[in-house]
Amino acid sequence: MPPNPAPTGCTCFRLRKLTRRMTQHYDTRLAPAGLRLTQYSLLANLRAGPLTMSALADRMEMDRTTLTRKLKPLTDAGFVEVLPGEDARSRVVSVTARGRDAWTAARELWRQAQDEVNRALGAEQIAALHATLDESLARLKARAGDARSKSA
Repeated sequence: MPPNPAPTGCTCFRLRKLTRRMTQHYDTRLAPAGLRLTQYSLLANLRAGPLTMSALADRMEMDRTTLTRKLKPLTDAGFVEVLPGEDARSRVVSVTARGRDAWTAARELWRQAQDEVNRALGAEQIAALHATLDESLARLKARAGDARSKSA
């Protein structure tokens, strides 16, 4: 069996093209509920209970500055609230009843978007994509941890 050819082109560019296309697809489907995909994902991640800003940022693989910016429309709409945490520096984010209702209203629209992607790519391709993404994220996180420990 011949060896795999060396990858060409920018991996990040290709991944960002895919994520833009996916985001456009989900945003279009979620629009009737008044949510964008990131907002829907934030509400989904808060449904199990309040999280500190740091914990939510980690869960979303997002820096805290970006998280703060993404939460603003949700706080303005009354879908989430950000309250002081256990110390002066921490903040706790929780979904409100109105936010739960918004997530519930969008859930079927999200499911339709998900089903359309699954049909377009096929179950085998989706499973392979998920596995590749999960493994890649784990490897990159491990490398980032190695780099942090070497610089400390």
